[in-house]
Amino acid sequence: MEVIATGTRDGQTFRQIHFFLTSLRTTAEALLQLVRDRWSIEGWHWIRDTQLNEDAHRYRGNGAGAMATLRTAALNLLRLAGFQSIRAGMQAVTHDITALLTMATRKPEPTSS
Repeated sequence: MEVIATGTRDGQTFRQIHFFLTSLRTTAEALLQLVRDRWSIEGWHWIRDTQLNEDAHRYRGNGAGAMATLRTAALNLLRLAGFQSIRAGMQAVTHDITALLTMATRKPEPTSS
């Protein structure tokens, strides 16, 4: 299966071709969904590693789970606050405790159903 990815990164357009080989007997649509699911996980991990240096930490026991939970909460708060860039969001609140507390105590907007 061939998947062509296009988009813009750091102001530059890109086009990448990925090839997937499998012995799994399935439809092209189902295989594409499996690939998308996998890359959505990888994309989330990439953010956690490049922006939060998660792979460099060596927490043991309950500390690893607790820190992962705190990182997830921080990323979600930045997204809920409207930051499209995690880096920009972190820079905006790193030295501003008032902004950080405002984000943490903000009530989510109701979703339309």
